[in-house]
Amino acid sequence: GRSSAKSFRSTGVIARASSRKTSWTATDSPGAAAGALRLLREQDAGRAALLIAGAPRPEAPAGELPPGARWAADLVDGPPELLPAVGLLLAGTVVVDTLDRALRLVAEHPGLSAVTTEGDRLGAAFAHGGAGAAPSLLETRAAVDEAARSIAELDVRCAESAERLAELTERRRESAAAVEQLAVRRRQLERQRAEVAGTLGRLGGQSRAAAGEAERLTAAAGRAEEGLDRLLTTAEELAERLAVAEETAADGEDEPDAAEQQRLAGAATSARATELEARLAVRTHEERVRALAGRADQLDRAARAEREARARAAERRRRAERDAAVAVAVAEGARQLLACLEVSLARADAERAAIEQARAAREAELREHREHGRELKDELDKLVDAGHRDEVLRAEKRLRIEQLESRALEEFGIEGGELLDSYGPDRPVPPSTPEEGQEPGEPRPYVRAEQEKRLRAAERAYQQLGKVNPLALEEFSALEERHRFLGEQLDDLKRGRRDLLDIVKDVDQRVEQLFTAAFHDTAAQFEGVFSRLFPGGEGRLVLTDPDSMLTTGVEVEARPPGKKVKRLSLLSGGERSLTAVALLVSIFKARPSPFYVMDEVEAALDETNLRRLIGIMEELRESSQLIVITHQKLTMESADALYGVTMKGDGISQVISQRLREDRKERRTRPVPAPAAEPAAVPS
Repeated sequence: GRSSAKSFRSTGVIARASSRKTSWTATDSPGAAAGALRLLREQDAGRAALLIAGAPRPEAPAGELPPGARWAADLVDGPPELLPAVGLLLAGTVVVDTLDRALRLVAEHPGLSAVTTEGDRLGAAFAHGGAGAAPSLLETRAAVDEAARSIAELDVRCAESAERLAELTERRRESAAAVEQLAVRRRQLERQRAEVAGTLGRLGGQSRAAAGEAERLTAAAGRAEEGLDRLLTTAEELAERLAVAEETAADGEDEPDAAEQQRLAGAATSARATELEARLAVRTHEERVRALAGRADQLDRAARAEREARARAAERRRRAERDAAVAVAVAEGARQLLACLEVSLARADAERAAIEQARAAREAELREHREHGRELKDELDKLVDAGHRDEVLRAEKRLRIEQLESRALEEFGIEGGELLDSYGPDRPVPPSTPEEGQEPGEPRPYVRAEQEKRLRAAERAYQQLGKVNPLALEEFSALEERHRFLGEQLDDLKRGRRDLLDIVKDVDQRVEQLFTAAFHDTAAQFEGVFSRLFPGGEGRLVLTDPDSMLTTGVEVEARPPGKKVKRLSLLSGGERSLTAVALLVSIFKARPSPFYVMDEVEAALDETNLRRLIGIMEELRESSQLIVITHQKLTMESADALYGVTMKGDGISQVISQRLREDRKERRTRPVPAPAAEPAAVPS
């Protein structure tokens, strides 16, 4: 079958065939088969099916079963109607506990087969069992898939480790750049601190010099004020003395002499000059004091600014020191992080190497499993092909047997089972029918060559006799009845054909009459309409075969005024169009209809021909309604109502209608008023 195909060598011993990882092997004795199964179970080496060579022929079971053994059919419970079939299926099968008991049972009863509770089966000529834990093809494929998934996970972990290594390397690079920037910033702050210290020293010297100069100027101003006070006192004394002298002179006393006056005048002049100089010196000292005070204030402000700058510089220095400490800590952390990264990189490299080794091992295992799987698949394909060939051969044999049974039933009227029972190879061959004057012989054993020879002789004799139809009379009666029925049907068909031909003849006559009348009427109308549409021209309709009105064609001859041509192909487009319109109008006039629909029949006409056509349309609508599709303005003006399709700004089409002349007939029948002295307006 498909699941366990068997291939036989010339010795008749099964060599090996399996499709479910079960090996078939031949052994010498049941003991060797039991030892092989025990070895397979101990080594967990899979399962095997064993054929035991030289086994005795099976015997019917005799005696009671040994202790611990039970019939397999007795262990099955189910519906009563199925138990007999189960008993037949499990006949000769005994269930035991161990393989040793199975071996003893088979040795005592070769006709039985023993099945252990572990799944091993042992018989006198057959053994099957072993370990069931051997990996199957599905398990192998599952292990391969699991290995592939593990490799994929390891690849993902390697990729993540590489990404983390790149990220840490980038962070290390950024930390080193930050440390370098902090070192540069620290050097810049140190240079700025030195510059600020020099500026503070220079400003301190200038402040001290300005303070000394201010003290000197203050002392000089004090001395100048003291001299000014003395001079003011002397001037006051002199003024008093002058006033006293003047009073004395006014009282009539004798004026001093000229020398005294001159001396006093010189003293007064000297006093005034001294007072002026003293006042100038005081003013000068005051200006210098104010200048020094302003410079002292400026120096004071500069000193305060310098102190503030020094405080800011000290704050910056402290901040720089803190930044430097932070930078040192960051550098230390970066170094530690770098050490951790190096350790992590070393571990990652080790893990990666281990993963690569594991991956190589898994790939090697995967290749081995795939190779083994391909071998198993090739073997399975071979076994399946062999099974298919066996099935095809069995199907062909079954089909051949069915054909032979059908042939026997058709030719001899005997079914296949009855034929085998009566004339099978195991039956003696009855004697042939004796000829006249001979005695019948005795039955003889079946010999195929002799029977085939007898068959050929009988077939020749049968062919010489010919076929005999025992149902010929019944078939003749049936055929005669059918012949009579078909004859009656044929007579009915002939009568129906004659009636149809008479009807066709009448129809042809009627059609010929109607067509002849319609043609003559249309031809007469065409001549009149053509002469109206082409004033001075000639047009007519001519039959191509006047003798056969049913098969004749109609030709249109048209000669516009001033032309000699009669063929429509030689006319212009407008002339051909107007000629066609003339033919249509002639047909309309010859055989009026309540409605006419025209689609742009006047598109190629000029204004003159269009007015002529509109005049004919006016005549047609006296008795019929005309629907004309047109783009001509004159045609629209002659209409009673217009219908069109327009599109508004919103893009939606809409059908509109306009009634042009509702009282057209009333105006036609209304009398025209007589002309007066002045023309009267006619309502439109």
